[in-house]
Amino acid sequence: MKPSRLLPLLLALLKFGSGYVLASRAYELHRDEYLYLNYGRHLAWGYLEVPPLTALQSWVTLALGGGWGWVKFWPFLWGSITVYLVARLVQHVGGGWFAVALAGIGYLVAAYARLNFLFQPNSFEVLAFMAAAYALVRHAQTSRSRYLYLLGATLGLSMLNKYTTAFYVGALLISLLLTPQRKLLWNRHLWGAAALALLLWLPNLVWQLVHGIPFRHHMELLHDTQLVHMSAADFWKEQLLLCFPVVWVWVPGLLALLLYRPFQPYRAVGVLYVAGLLILTLMHGKGYYALGYYPVLLSFGAVWLERQVASFQFGAVARPVLLVVPVVPLIWFLPFVFTLYSPAHMQRIGPRYESLGLLRWEDGQNHPLPQDYADMVGWQELADKTWQAYQTLPAATRANTLIKCDNYGQAGAINYYNRHRALPAANSFNGSYLFWFPPRPTHPFRYMLLIGEGEPAKLVPHFNSFRKVGEITNPYARESGTTIYLGTDPDSAIMNLAYREHQAEVAAWEGRQLPRR
Repeated sequence: MKPSRLLPLLLALLKFGSGYVLASRAYELHRDEYLYLNYGRHLAWGYLEVPPLTALQSWVTLALGGGWGWVKFWPFLWGSITVYLVARLVQHVGGGWFAVALAGIGYLVAAYARLNFLFQPNSFEVLAFMAAAYALVRHAQTSRSRYLYLLGATLGLSMLNKYTTAFYVGALLISLLLTPQRKLLWNRHLWGAAALALLLWLPNLVWQLVHGIPFRHHMELLHDTQLVHMSAADFWKEQLLLCFPVVWVWVPGLLALLLYRPFQPYRAVGVLYVAGLLILTLMHGKGYYALGYYPVLLSFGAVWLERQVASFQFGAVARPVLLVVPVVPLIWFLPFVFTLYSPAHMQRIGPRYESLGLLRWEDGQNHPLPQDYADMVGWQELADKTWQAYQTLPAATRANTLIKCDNYGQAGAINYYNRHRALPAANSFNGSYLFWFPPRPTHPFRYMLLIGEGEPAKLVPHFNSFRKVGEITNPYARESGTTIYLGTDPDSAIMNLAYREHQAEVAAWEGRQLPRR
């Protein structure tokens, strides 16, 4: 192996290994991870939340047993490849060991430390955006068409991962139009790359059209419930906070791309950041939507800083000091970046962070754990108690049971932890579970297990018997208090209501009008 490849590889291995080391097994998976894992049981070219690339990872994960380590393998892998590309790009634009280390450490300590811990589409998106910028820079250096096709393949796969790639593509086109690299627009290989990207995305595009473009309804819901509350000021405040330990690296990187003469051939990359962030601001995007735009700025910022430090009289002393600077903030916030400590320990140390708002949930109140940590406990308890309730049913008829949950986290957790047990799949009207709800059986359901039912008293008349058989008791869980009710012999009225509600929800996502009754 060439010596120049060793440091980037070591940074990648550090990124991958640290994910497993800095994680307490006192925590379970996050509620979103259970939803994405369930995709692997229902392979399709699209889902209500995201395109299908995550589903392929889920299918492989479940085929390998579905253990915690395999679930986390994917975000750790994507993060490792990203930091490798960050380091290699430093070398391609003339950076030495210090710039490589600074850019790599910068990635390790910024928001990506948390992002690359969760099995979600975000990790691959950051990798794809970094790979696209890498391809753009390498083409500017070499004029080799293969880098344009790498750009196309990367963006095509990224469209199969998250639809926010469309914003990146729009920013890329703006950046080419506003810089000398506009000459690429007349390059036949760029259009070949665009065709490749479209070809890769085409199956999902067809799926969207066949299903009435559910992405449109998803964006409407997202806008009305979340994005409408995101102001431009909040968005830009988050930009400073997400990569706060290395703001002094990425800001010079952006300015150097726009103003520093040696980086003039790569100016489109700097304009790409500006255009992308302006688009997200106008769209009221969430702060973390922009995380894919920063890794390339770390590469250029590190190279620019290395050149400035080289002119200092005490540059040899300054280099190791500057490498430590990004790590210092991480040490203080480490318990909130990695799941190092158990919930009980987090509750003990929580008061010292309370004033920073790290324990405040969506309800505006402080709790013993951060909200996303509370979303990682209590799930196995729910799954085991659901299984235990199911086991109490007569063996001859228990298979004729409908398990209905209030949200996808509950349904996903029950399915995940009971994946090796003979339990009917848990269902919900939440998210992509709408597509997986079982058709009405020829013989009526004998039993219903209702998880998280908010108004149980109203259901009593519709069953021969209806009683609570379980509840999440973990005080740290966000789902603490979630109940499990067992109903026997549900009447036709309640089943008619359930299936009408299901049809109405599916129709809303697919943009259809149900006939009036």
